[in-house]
Amino acid sequence: MAYVSIESDERMEEGPEGLHFQSFLGTDARDTAPNPSTNSARGYIPDRPGKSGFWQLDYYQPYFDVDTKIVLRRCYSTLIPTSPTYISNHLTPADLYGPFWTLTTLIFSLFVFSSLASSIAAYLSDPEASSPTDPLEYDFGLLSTAVGLVYAYGLGVPILLWLGLRYLGVGEWSVVEAVALWGYGQFVWIPVSVLCVIPVPIVRWVLVGLAFLLSGYFLISNTYPVLASADQKAVRLIAIFLVLLHAALALCFKVLFFSYYARKQIGPADPIPAPSS
Repeated sequence: MAYVSIESDERMEEGPEGLHFQSFLGTDARDTAPNPSTNSARGYIPDRPGKSGFWQLDYYQPYFDVDTKIVLRRCYSTLIPTSPTYISNHLTPADLYGPFWTLTTLIFSLFVFSSLASSIAAYLSDPEASSPTDPLEYDFGLLSTAVGLVYAYGLGVPILLWLGLRYLGVGEWSVVEAVALWGYGQFVWIPVSVLCVIPVPIVRWVLVGLAFLLSGYFLISNTYPVLASADQKAVRLIAIFLVLLHAALALCFKVLFFSYYARKQIGPADPIPAPSS
């Protein structure tokens, strides 16, 4: 067996034109690979390979890739009045999964518990004529009303607000953040719709008033910093319009879905009587 001696050229270590060679044998690819479970727990949305247009489903897929624990934390965080930095502390990155199910659950709650409140009021009005075994009669017109009202306010208002601010040159947030903020902000109405089954007028008004103050303060405290960044002082007047619009929503919830009372009045009289059917 013959051995050939090869002389090494030291200049080859740097390569042509000073090109340096580096060995990657000592590194592990798993050290730099993203950990989906860790990122999901922290609320980070993993990057998707490739690019998709907004008309394709792949474009919206990252906005629905969020952990259930994160959605629940973002929901009950809206019940904390002192949360003016909700977008930076809890809504980074923003998602559409939570707002969609929050609004959809609210529609379901308004319809179901409004129907339950109607049946309870009918039974308390005339216990002999009403039997617990009688089938419930659902007013599906309330369901279509709830769908139109909740989706128009929870989706239409933030999109129109974002478009208006973009037209005025205020673009410090994205449309996804606006929709997510409004969607999560309606979470407080879900437990209130459950508690409004109580056939006591004053209790229902107090619950609706508390929900209006809590959700209204949450929305304004997180929207006003964006409005205040505008050069035009008149832009800040939009906050007043949003408060009035939110008050109209609360009044619609109370009058349309929870105005069922027993004929035998329980508690103080209702300042706004139920509409005649």
